[in-house]
Amino acid sequence: MTKRKKFLICILSIIPVSIAAMFTGAYLMFREQLAAMGTIKKLDDRLYCMTYEGDYGFDDFLKRGGADSDDKVGEYLTEFLSHGFYSIEPDTQEHGCSTVQAKNSEGGYLFGRNYDWQDCTIMIVKTKPKDGYASISTCNMDYLGFGEGYLPEGFMNQMMAMASVYVPLDGMNEKGLCVADLMIDVDDATHQDTGKTNLTTTTAIRLLLDRAATVDEAVELLRQYDMHSSAGIMHHLAIADRNGRSVVAEYIDNQLTITETPVVTNFFLADVAKYGIGSEQSKARFSILTEWLTKNQNANAAQMSDALRKVSQKNMGEEFEKTVWSIVYNQENGQICYCFRENFETDFNFAIGE
Repeated sequence: MTKRKKFLICILSIIPVSIAAMFTGAYLMFREQLAAMGTIKKLDDRLYCMTYEGDYGFDDFLKRGGADSDDKVGEYLTEFLSHGFYSIEPDTQEHGCSTVQAKNSEGGYLFGRNYDWQDCTIMIVKTKPKDGYASISTCNMDYLGFGEGYLPEGFMNQMMAMASVYVPLDGMNEKGLCVADLMIDVDDATHQDTGKTNLTTTTAIRLLLDRAATVDEAVELLRQYDMHSSAGIMHHLAIADRNGRSVVAEYIDNQLTITETPVVTNFFLADVAKYGIGSEQSKARFSILTEWLTKNQNANAAQMSDALRKVSQKNMGEEFEKTVWSIVYNQENGQICYCFRENFETDFNFAIGE
């Protein structure tokens, strides 16, 4: 055999090995993302669900100092989730909401949540981190800035959908802790600067779902970080646990304030000078839910769903927004019931751990 033939044989034998090594390396790099992509399912028009098990980089995100803006969250996601192959630019916008916690007539507590906004693409995200609590959360995919008409279908779009893990707007973990983001309609925003690790509103929700079992634990965690408003608008967080404790976490003049309340809408509830500042419609929703709670100290899931229907945007006379999703969380057994786009006759049921 000539030297030339030996050389060609050698090269041809190396090529398959190199290709295999390349694909192996790519698989190892994206292994957990690829597994999560394989779980994405379409449930209805612009409604999807996904399960992400394993490391989604949140510990590394915190070790690097977190992020003090949505753009910096996007930069980290571009690096970790896509290894630089695509760009994520969160585009959060204003929204309204309502939450209420009530004692469950069947035992434990229920937590109800309406998310009011313009119609959007929705992702229900089940996560099971290596060192944290399993949870189910809800993401408005339009927040991620992937453009009009984006759907988590096809390889690249499904890869981009991994970013939804970092932008939950509400959720419940396996310990029964519920967290929900609600906007306050004021010309102000939170930007703490005390030298602590930074969090945005949505990454704070991810932190609490992953690591807090009770309201006390959630509040203690929030005190350890500097908070920065997502989308440059004012937010407050409704937080409720399995023991029946329900609070709102508000940042007033950049100071964390905790107020006990079973009902939260879109105005300040802390007993300070800013109490009551917010939208008038949100005060009407607050009154309706407070009156309902007075008459329903013990409620079942159907009654909680009916309460959410009463304060849905359609029933409040809103023409330009709708209640995009309504959720009843059973904090005792981890069951979750969703209704979408004010269709309270059709529900979708999930359970943490299934």
